[in-house]
Amino acid sequence: MAELLWSLQDSQLVARFQRHCGLFPAPDEGPSENGAGPTDREARTPGLGHLPAAKGKGAGEPANGLRRLAAPQAYVEKYVVKNYFYYYLFRFSAALGQEVFYITFLPFTHWNIDPYLSRRLTIIWVLVMYIGQVTKEILKWPRPFSPPVVKLEKRVIAEYGMPSTHAMAATAISFTLLISSMDRYQYPFVLGLMMAVVFSTLVGLSRLYTGMHTVLDVLGGILITAILIVLTYPAWTLIDRLDSASPLLPVCVLVVPFLLCYNYPASDYYSPTRADTTTILAAGAGVTIGFWINHFFQLVSEPTESLPVIQNIPPLTTELLAVGLAKFTVGIVLILLVRQLVQKLSLQVLYSWFKVVTRNKEARRRLEIEVPYKFVTYTSVGICATTFVPMLHRFLGLL
Repeated sequence: MAELLWSLQDSQLVARFQRHCGLFPAPDEGPSENGAGPTDREARTPGLGHLPAAKGKGAGEPANGLRRLAAPQAYVEKYVVKNYFYYYLFRFSAALGQEVFYITFLPFTHWNIDPYLSRRLTIIWVLVMYIGQVTKEILKWPRPFSPPVVKLEKRVIAEYGMPSTHAMAATAISFTLLISSMDRYQYPFVLGLMMAVVFSTLVGLSRLYTGMHTVLDVLGGILITAILIVLTYPAWTLIDRLDSASPLLPVCVLVVPFLLCYNYPASDYYSPTRADTTTILAAGAGVTIGFWINHFFQLVSEPTESLPVIQNIPPLTTELLAVGLAKFTVGIVLILLVRQLVQKLSLQVLYSWFKVVTRNKEARRRLEIEVPYKFVTYTSVGICATTFVPMLHRFLGLL
């Protein structure tokens, strides 16, 4: 009862923040099925309309294992935007905590800035995101109630709220980058600190504006991340040397994350949480293996520790921009090709092995299919980004 009362109060606080920023529910005209611009969008969701908890690894699946229980469906509700500055600011900020940002920023950092920083960012990001995702499934705290909150996103509406993994990822990436770059590059520390605070704050506020999280969700995510950074900081030097570790490292890096994904906590109903977690852990495994391959086969020469002399950040020139854009474009194209090819092949093998009808999208949600195909696909993507893309850059003369 206390949790319910607190959730109601926190939802009211989120709703007041939305109104203050010029986001209002449209006059009640009943549910609408089609949106047409920023004033015709989703969402209204039942408050605690969760289905009974599923049990076991195949949680929520009937005897044939093809379908899990459906998540509560969101009604579509019109809303009115009276301040487009906040609307576009927070919609953009929300995107900084989503997959599209990770699959662009992290590879860009590796190809154009510093592989050393990329390794630290990726591993800390994976650790923080996994703990955040699992914590959601353990706590099972609801997202803000709608009404009074207006919800602007639909894909993650079936997930639980506490903690905000957007806030966790933004805090982890910004402050890990700040801490890791201090002894490698010369720049005003106060400026770097301000950028880290602004970045994480904007992403946190965007989760309130979009109606996806309560204030407690966001603060909880930031606090958990701060604790994890403090606890793991002594091991960051070990992270820097992962690429030169034992030949058994690839085996451990593959087996442990896969088992964590396969034994992911059962949800009350199907949500994308397990799939997203598998994607994150697999990408981290692929990146780690890629760095190990680079070192073991001496494919690239990369510093694994702090530079003996702190470098100045190079000036941003037209030539540097052109080369950076070319490297990024080549890398993203190759990654997308690998992702598409490996996903298609892995699904075909799994469909044949489990005798599932091809093109059955519901079958992708089965534990024994979803986890392996996601894991194989994004492990391949991680290896490609750290090993094959730099080799292609060198072949094309872009290094």
